[in-house]
Amino acid sequence: MHERSSVAELAEALRSGLNRYSIGGKLPSSRALVEHYRVSPVTVSRALAQLAAEGLVVTRPGAGVFRARPRTAPAAAADTSWQEVALSAEGGGEIVPRSVDASGVMACLAAPATGVIGLNSGYLHPSVQPERAMAAALARAGRRPGAWSRPPMEGLPELRDWFAREIGGAVAAADVLITAGGQSALTTALRALAPPGAPILVESPTYPGLLAIARASGCRPVPVPVDAEGVRPELLAAAFEATGARVFVCQPLFQNPTGAVLAPGRRAEVLRIARAAGAFVVEDDYARALGHDDSGPLPPPLAAQDPDGVVVHVRSLTKATSPSLRVGALAARGPVVDRLRAIQVVDSFFVARPLQEAALELVGAPAWPRHLRAVAAELRHRRDVLAGVLRRELPQLELPHLPSGGYQLWLRTGGGDDSAFAEAALRAGVAVAPGRPYFCAEPPGPYVRLSFAGVSGAEELVEAVRRLRAGLGGGLEGGLGAGLEGGLGQDA
Repeated sequence: MHERSSVAELAEALRSGLNRYSIGGKLPSSRALVEHYRVSPVTVSRALAQLAAEGLVVTRPGAGVFRARPRTAPAAAADTSWQEVALSAEGGGEIVPRSVDASGVMACLAAPATGVIGLNSGYLHPSVQPERAMAAALARAGRRPGAWSRPPMEGLPELRDWFAREIGGAVAAADVLITAGGQSALTTALRALAPPGAPILVESPTYPGLLAIARASGCRPVPVPVDAEGVRPELLAAAFEATGARVFVCQPLFQNPTGAVLAPGRRAEVLRIARAAGAFVVEDDYARALGHDDSGPLPPPLAAQDPDGVVVHVRSLTKATSPSLRVGALAARGPVVDRLRAIQVVDSFFVARPLQEAALELVGAPAWPRHLRAVAAELRHRRDVLAGVLRRELPQLELPHLPSGGYQLWLRTGGGDDSAFAEAALRAGVAVAPGRPYFCAEPPGPYVRLSFAGVSGAEELVEAVRRLRAGLGGGLEGGLGAGLEGGLGQDA
């Protein structure tokens, strides 16, 4: 049985049997529980920890586990209605509302309900994560001298040097700041580069988390359309001229959600346009380690081809490892580094040293390149399986671009509404991401994003499409719009 299921079942068994013990009474030893329930010591430890977190038991090292005293009745609910006024009242000089719509981000982070296949996740399934290598790295990190002492504010020198070598070009360790993942790095970059109320140019469509960061910072995201070759330079130049923006955020490699790679002829053009506008390019290189094994040589980061300090580079280990390994980097050159450092220190002081040490151990281990090769092969296989079964079973869904990296397919529904599509899909037992949150202005059509990273394997992808076909009426001759109308009226 899966370890997580065993923990939940044991916790429920212990919870239902607590009434057999008096308040303060001692529960059986861990060894006795292992023998009685025929589970592992780790399962017993985790189940008891869950009950302790619920306040049902108390653990006393060296003595055992005891039934806790029941908690007192909760106090009457406080009246927080005053916050509705405080949070909506805008200051006289405030241009952009402070309310933030994070629904697009939460849709990608939410765990699917039991029985639902999650095609909305932005992280690798545990079966693809390097769990053994991460556990070994964490164990080695804990034995390093000074592993729990305070790290330098900028990050461990060895880890900064590793990121600098990965980025390449003239980027040096002194140009790198270690961050708590890519989202934190993007937040620091936008806060450092754009004042509240300022316009920020973004690709359209783009990652909803970026739009949430921009709006939470009080900035105004302005869309610049992308096509199969990345952002369109002529529209980027026009957007700079029309808005006076000083920041452009892009994902030149396997853009989320389209999967596009910025074409060779456009790379230098983007840097030239930004330099002429006196603007920074924030390069979110989130998918550098997610190339498929048929992608061929990857283009270098824009930061490696930037002699003038135009690019602020964002990199993270999270996507290729685990959502809990929140270690990333910001790289920049020139006076902007001091501002980035100041913002980061104010926000979070520094990234926990044990996590930095573990990351350093992980990327320096022989298992790291093996893991990256395995991910490249697995993501390609899943991409091909999902794209193939979609073409066969739901040909009404248009796939404008088959990506050679990343973890998602960006599909045009061909009719109907993307929110209705997502709702009908959920009733059929599949969680997908509607396309609307990926646009900061009116979308040119209805889209959905299907991720193939967070499922257990190719078989689950085939089952997900089977459910979509049944729930959305994909076989109807009237097209997907008619299929949605039929599917929305049914319970899957």
